[in-house]
Amino acid sequence: MKDQSITSGWLFGLGAFMWWGVAPIYFKFITHVGAIEILAHRVFWCIPVTIILMALIRKKIAILSIIKTPRLIIGLTISTALISVNWLIFTWAVTNEQILATSLGYFINPVMTIVMGVILLGERLDKIQWLAVAFVVFGVANQVFNFGEFPWIALSLAVSFAIYGFIKKQLKVDPLNGFLVETLIALPFALGYIIWSLPQPDTQFINAGIESDLWLIAGGIVTAVPLILFTTAAQRIPLSGLGFLQFLAPSISFMIATQLYNEPLSDAQLMSFVLIWFGLTLYLIKPIKSLMKN
Repeated sequence: MKDQSITSGWLFGLGAFMWWGVAPIYFKFITHVGAIEILAHRVFWCIPVTIILMALIRKKIAILSIIKTPRLIIGLTISTALISVNWLIFTWAVTNEQILATSLGYFINPVMTIVMGVILLGERLDKIQWLAVAFVVFGVANQVFNFGEFPWIALSLAVSFAIYGFIKKQLKVDPLNGFLVETLIALPFALGYIIWSLPQPDTQFINAGIESDLWLIAGGIVTAVPLILFTTAAQRIPLSGLGFLQFLAPSISFMIATQLYNEPLSDAQLMSFVLIWFGLTLYLIKPIKSLMKN
């Protein structure tokens, strides 16, 4: 049973990161909608999608038991704030032709996870892993030096998602019920914004046609499914395994940005990616060896 759980964890993780990799394509269909409005609808429509998924697999809704546990509800409130910020920044970036910046952020994310392990869990790094961290730092520094600006999109995405993954790993809460509680925590804010924005002239929902409305509603599926897959995987495979899989999403996004949407990639930007890719390659040496032994 343990081997089956680990195998399914890898499959869930693979599905999550491949889904996230192609997610920018969805957001390109709703670039006419503001990032906050998109976020509000993502939260709102996640709830029915999650409940339907739970019904299909006959998963018991256990919201009350989570609410009655202070540690869980506090942890999920923090994780809700983190993933909401992550969603908002990602949505804004993609709809403003910044897919490469999001790709850079999720390339940095695995190394952020390593640093968190050192700071929060007292984990130790070997020389190769420290060298990997150094190359990522050089990559970020190259962005700052060549463009004269702080890569806030990339670093915000990397930090927020790394902390989110860490918290969800520690909580040990059922993935579906945990995600449902997260969306319920965010629901008052999302619903309040939707109601407030409906009379506003620049609101797209209802005003921009049925096709636009359907795309916004589909945001519930686009948002809920990969995050549920991720949280399930996070509980079944080690963090090193997640770090390996995290390489997939930004790689796919990078190809989509440069090959499908023709986002400009300067030599300086490419150098940042190369430095970070090299750092990630060094970082993956140890977990790959460990996985091969098992």
